[in-house]
Amino acid sequence: MSEAKATSPTGRFVWCEWIGDNVKAAADFYAHVVGWNAKDSQIPGARPYTILSAGAYGVGGMMPMPPEVNAMGARACWIGYVRVEDVDAMAAKLTAAGGSVKRPASDIPGVGRFAVVTDPDGAFFMLFRESGGNPPSPPPPGTPGLVGWRELHADDGAAAFAFYSGLFGWTKRRAMDMGERSAYQLFGFAGGDSDYGGVTNRMQRMPAPMWLYYFNVPAIDAAVERVRANGGKIANGPIEVPGGLWIIQGFDPEGALFALVAPKR
Repeated sequence: MSEAKATSPTGRFVWCEWIGDNVKAAADFYAHVVGWNAKDSQIPGARPYTILSAGAYGVGGMMPMPPEVNAMGARACWIGYVRVEDVDAMAAKLTAAGGSVKRPASDIPGVGRFAVVTDPDGAFFMLFRESGGNPPSPPPPGTPGLVGWRELHADDGAAAFAFYSGLFGWTKRRAMDMGERSAYQLFGFAGGDSDYGGVTNRMQRMPAPMWLYYFNVPAIDAAVERVRANGGKIANGPIEVPGGLWIIQGFDPEGALFALVAPKR
């Protein structure tokens, strides 16, 4: 695992959003575990929205589960935003490639334009284009609080990679042998020269195809204790991964799956 250098933001995940029932409790949990600051977005006329930041840099947000989504039995989850030049054009390209648009492109006044979409396996993500130019450059890779890794658990990893590569120009890097499972395919974004994330076939315990986001923390054992002390559960780990990093996967108190990555045990 290593992080990509900051070049063009197009085709990269630029925002991460938690959706669930109790935003205040979730914000408190992640403030203790990851160290984020949380504040109200104060966007006039918009739904309640909490901004998460690592220092002064905005990392993501939190919002209550929309009633119509809650009525469908949806669970709390994290969803990532991929930055594109034209949301409408990319939504059409995504549909032609076998994906689905779950919420058509619409504007957030003063923020940007987005669409809620899924890949052909049903994994959710967002297409996004900010208003008024490029987003600010992120702090250096490895900075605590940033998203340090992105991982797709797919029904068919090879087909999933082809789908995303066709949309965003992601490139194959090395693949790691996962034994009985398919290879863990590392990928980089267009114009990048480092690993950016991984694609793999999902295990049976994974309820559905999904993206999993790894948040940077300074040390994994201390983070595990914070997860448990604040009502979360560890599902897997700690595990040392290539590059000398340590990871865990867990559930927050509302059941949303998340992961942490650290440079030391």
